[in-house]
Amino acid sequence: MSSPPPPDVFAENPYLNHPNLSSIEADVLWEYVKLAQNLKLLKQKTRNLTEQPDARLVARLRAVENKMGLILTLFKASVWGVINEQNVASPYNLDTTNDTLR
Repeated sequence: MSSPPPPDVFAENPYLNHPNLSSIEADVLWEYVKLAQNLKLLKQKTRNLTEQPDARLVARLRAVENKMGLILTLFKASVWGVINEQNVASPYNLDTTNDTLR
């Protein structure tokens, strides 16, 4: 036994001709029904987003990940080069304040 599909709550107010409701009460209830329907749609769409990752976003993040790896490698090489330059320029720095070699 299948039930009839629910009426489109965004197009027609189902509470409009209810005998126990005033027009303001019917309008307020209609707004609540529309809000509830919007929340159901939002829940459904967020569930779809969390179940399957966005392929374009994953591909773009992979590209960023590769670039960041390259940047990190170049940064490490730069730091290593600066450290080696300092060591070649002055292998033994004598600190005269406490007579220690650096």
